Amino acid sequence: MYNYVVFDVETPNRENNRISAIGITVIKNGKISEEFYSLVNPETYFDYFNTRLTGISEETVLYEPNFAEVWEKIEPLMNEGILTAHNAVFDLGVLKRCLEAYDIEWKPYVHYLCTVQVGRKHLPDMPHKLNDMCDYYGIPLIHHHAESDSRACAEILLNYEKDGADLKKFIRTYRFK
Repeated sequence: MYNYVVFDVETPNRENNRISAIGITVIKNGKISEEFYSLVNPETYFDYFNTRLTGISEETVLYEPNFAEVWEKIEPLMNEGILTAHNAVFDLGVLKRCLEAYDIEWKPYVHYLCTVQVGRKHLPDMPHKLNDMCDYYGIPLIHHHAESDSRACAEILLNYEKDGADLKKFIRTYRFK
C-alpha cells in the first residue's frame, strides 16, 4: 500500500507559473492522515477570470506568505508519498514553474498519479471532472477551493481503491529537471 500526497493549486492568472492557494491531503495506510491549506501571495497580477473562478484576489492574499515561505512548511509533506492530483499534469506543471520562479531546488523527478486517468479506466462510461466524480461518490465539494479540491480528490482515490482499482498501474514519473 502506498502513501499519497494529494494536492491542488489555484493560480492567479493564465500564465500558471504562480500559486494563489494550495491544499494538501495526505493518505497513509489507506486513510487521510493529515491536511494542509494556505493562501499564497503569488507576487504577481491576477486575471479577472481566475479571481472570479477561485474567489481569490490580490487583496485576499496581500498579507499572506509567498510561495518560498509556504514551501518551507510543505516540502516535508510533499516528500511523504506519491504526488496525486485530479488532472495531475496541470498541478505538477504549476508546481514546477513556481519552484523555478522562486529558484528553489527540489527533486529531479517525482512519482505521481492522476485521478482523471484512473477514472477513465475504472469508470469509462462517465464524465471525469472533479465535480462529476464528487456527485457520483457523494463527496462534498467547494469547487476551485484548493483545500476542498484536494480533500475531494483524496476521497475519490480512496473510493477507487475500495472499488478494486489497481492504482499502481497508473503511477507515472514527472520530471522537474
